[in-house]
Amino acid sequence: MEIHKKVVIDDAGEPQEVIIPWAEFRQIEELLGLDYDTPMSPEWEAEIEKRVADLDAGRVEPVSSADVFARVDEALKQA
Repeated sequence: MEIHKKVVIDDAGEPQEVIIPWAEFRQIEELLGLDYDTPMSPEWEAEIEKRVADLDAGRVEPVSSADVFARVDEALKQA
């Protein structure tokens, strides 16, 4: 599968967003078995609201996905 994408970069040249055609997104969604039309449980809704409130209040700091993946890679190397 070839994905036709456009990368949006900021003033520093860092990638910020990737835009793909809707039809290709739907194919990826189907391949991964994602279903965004299914409502979340009340428990998950409450958890998300709690986490967003923690971020908004400054009780926690966000972590970039790049940092998370780097930590996972490092942990796997040490395992």
